[in-house]
Amino acid sequence: MQKDNFVLLNRISQAIYDKKGSNILALDVRPCHIMADYAIIADGSVDKHVIAIAYAIEKVMAEEGHHSSFTQGMQIGDWIVLDYMDIVVHLFLPDVRDRYQLERLWQKSEIVDVVIEVHEKRCLII
Repeated sequence: MQKDNFVLLNRISQAIYDKKGSNILALDVRPCHIMADYAIIADGSVDKHVIAIAYAIEKVMAEEGHHSSFTQGMQIGDWIVLDYMDIVVHLFLPDVRDRYQLERLWQKSEIVDVVIEVHEKRCLII
């Protein structure tokens, strides 16, 4: 894997985590012969949450000098696709992700271990 792609996978995954996205999965999809090298799949809880995650990713990628060549689903928010050529991000509502099961479509892909900084959660116990 190119170092740049690994950095971008980590930055995107961190942005998803920071916006409280869940079920983050990074895949090396090159063995599946699709247009991208890597895919990230993640969930948001409701449509506005999925859209907020997408905007956070766009901000992070713009800071890295990358802009999406294709974006779809921002108006509805049930399934958003952000295409950065080498990396494609799919953000779903959980029931939509279950319906389409991209993980099964890309069975020959390998999981990529990403590094996410977990922030300490503080709770107020009353």
